Amino acid sequence: MVALVSRTGRHLQRYNKGRRQVVGCIPYRYRITNQGSLEDGEALEVLLISSQKGKSMLFPKGGWETDESKTEAALRETVEEAGVTGIVERELGKWSFKSKRNDTYCEAFMFPLLVKEELELWPEKNVRERKWVSVAEAREVCQHWWMKEALDRFVRRLTFLQQEEDLGLGPCSLSLEPKFTL
Repeated sequence: MVALVSRTGRHLQRYNKGRRQVVGCIPYRYRITNQGSLEDGEALEVLLISSQKGKSMLFPKGGWETDESKTEAALRETVEEAGVTGIVERELGKWSFKSKRNDTYCEAFMFPLLVKEELELWPEKNVRERKWVSVAEAREVCQHWWMKEALDRFVRRLTFLQQEEDLGLGPCSLSLEPKFTL
């Protein structure tokens, strides 16, 4: 069950050497055609949300608190801000940036989130809009350089995984037995 109230306050907020620690997700899905196949180029869609003041678009992110893991915090923030749930995947990396809002430095950790459900009601529904867009559009409109960098890293990861799959390589293909024989 999803709580319909966002966490507030900073009393549980994590800091590392004075830097506020934040986590976020790149919610994504694959658009399927009527034929059941992925369309080239536009098959991958990502979910952007409006900022609280509604002036710009970004990926959901927020404070990582002391009573939760990074992935728990990333999923919580995504549910609160974007109203979607799904599978949090392997961390994309860490970015450092200066927050314009609070004039403080932050460390951000980003994760891909394969969306499994879009909620009708979520805590910040009345203060944010959500919009599914192509990767190209997300790069164009996302307000934060570090989120664009995380998106690029995510797309490179997916491209690499697709190439491995096309070659017939997978997690078990690194065995000591030869794959090809003469």
